[in-house]
Amino acid sequence: MKIGIFTNNYLPNPYGVSGSVESFRKQFESRGHEVFIFAPYWEGYKDDNLKVFRYPSVDIEIKIKFPLAIPYSKKMDKIISKLDLDIIHSQHPNLLGSAAEKWARKKHIPLVFTWHTLYDQYVHFVPFLPARISGWWTIRNARNYANRADAVIVPTVTAKKIIQSWGVVNQHTSIIPTGVEGEIFRNPDGKRIREKYGIKEDEICLLVISRLTQEKNTEFLFKAVTPVLKKNNKVKFLVGGEGYLQEILKRYVEENDIEKQVIFAGFVSRDAKKDFYAAGDIFVYASKSETQGMILSEAMYSGLPLVAVKAPGAQDLIEDEVNGLLVSESSDEFAAAVGKIIADKKLKEKFSDNSKRIAREKYTSAVCAKKMLEVYAETIQRKNS
Repeated sequence: MKIGIFTNNYLPNPYGVSGSVESFRKQFESRGHEVFIFAPYWEGYKDDNLKVFRYPSVDIEIKIKFPLAIPYSKKMDKIISKLDLDIIHSQHPNLLGSAAEKWARKKHIPLVFTWHTLYDQYVHFVPFLPARISGWWTIRNARNYANRADAVIVPTVTAKKIIQSWGVVNQHTSIIPTGVEGEIFRNPDGKRIREKYGIKEDEICLLVISRLTQEKNTEFLFKAVTPVLKKNNKVKFLVGGEGYLQEILKRYVEENDIEKQVIFAGFVSRDAKKDFYAAGDIFVYASKSETQGMILSEAMYSGLPLVAVKAPGAQDLIEDEVNGLLVSESSDEFAAAVGKIIADKKLKEKFSDNSKRIAREKYTSAVCAKKMLEVYAETIQRKNS
């Protein structure tokens, strides 16, 4: 099968869609399929993969660096016109999503669309429009795109219910999460990270890896773990990630006199993630904007107990009282849940074992890629019949 993937978000961008595209690409190619990726140009970055093609882009930075693809290019048109693609998989409803739809129609091949994001949670990145208008337009645009696609992919049951409530009526909607690439998580070195940041063996390490931005609900998370830190000076909070809220969060830490217990590690590379997970004792997460939350499945694969706000993504991956605790968006409730795991070693071990088991049964890249290829085959057959 020759598969064309169109994405507005790709390497070296570290965010979830990039990881999803790479995970599926590797699995597809390992099974003998050809994958061609179409993504925005990223200044200064050189692709090792010769089947990655870059559309021109506008290099902007509104709160985060994110090159915006220009979905019109004579050069790209010539390249794509010569490719004998069997199916096109769009990761977004706009920009290169429009190019994906155009080429699927031109070539008379199926268009598959993955609905990755709860788009209404990201309207704060568009400062020149009122949030209500931005949210309405983005959901409407994505809904219409999904209904025109030949198949729609969502990562969780909750995400499917949400987009259906927004008006997606496409009957060919499948639930396929992005899987964890097991080979990336081999031989982790948590000791290296703990030594680097001065986290002692007898100390508990609360871990989060996340963009420090509004849609990730990081300000709430800091407030929720503060009582835990103040109660027990043997607890450290290791924060991996960057974002426009970083300085605000640092000021909060200073004002609450917890500087000695909060560690801002900055950007965590794809290769270093496994070591951070291995250094942690409990993964804490408060985002309400996920459709899946790949970071959660990775934490589970690494054997971490989890405490998270009960929200889309988290409530689909975390089995409450089995491999972690789901709580309401209450600082007191969140802090109590973290404290409960810290105080009960057997409970912590139970959650850890179950996290590993669940991730390996449901959320490996091999399992998820197999499901995606089945959807491709069914969609091609239906299109040709």
